[in-house]
Amino acid sequence: MSLETMRPTPTWDAPSYEDTVDTLAAHRDELTYKVWGGDWCKDCRALLPDFGAALEAAEIPDSRIDEFALDKDKQGPGVEEYDIEYIPTIVVENDAGEEVTRFVEEENLPPAVWLADQIDAELE
Repeated sequence: MSLETMRPTPTWDAPSYEDTVDTLAAHRDELTYKVWGGDWCKDCRALLPDFGAALEAAEIPDSRIDEFALDKDKQGPGVEEYDIEYIPTIVVENDAGEEVTRFVEEENLPPAVWLADQIDAELE
């Protein structure tokens, strides 16, 4: 099941986030984004549409985005394996399946910006 909240915000302004989009695009063929959320979740509805728009602007292939819809008890695929407690959670993995970074619920920046900064720090 996919997340409606990952549907890209049509008004998201990619040029305002050029560095973020460039970083995501630079790694489009080597990173996978695993997104846990719930369409019922207020934080997911606030954060994930812009993240979806950033992935779209960076032309991240659909095959590199895995969406996991959780129920209101935050149960669903991969919850135990990835130790998902809060949503949205976005885990970024390399092709070896190793975690590069993760965004959990609320950081001090939007998910795409925060993750791009972390990816830069880890991979550049």
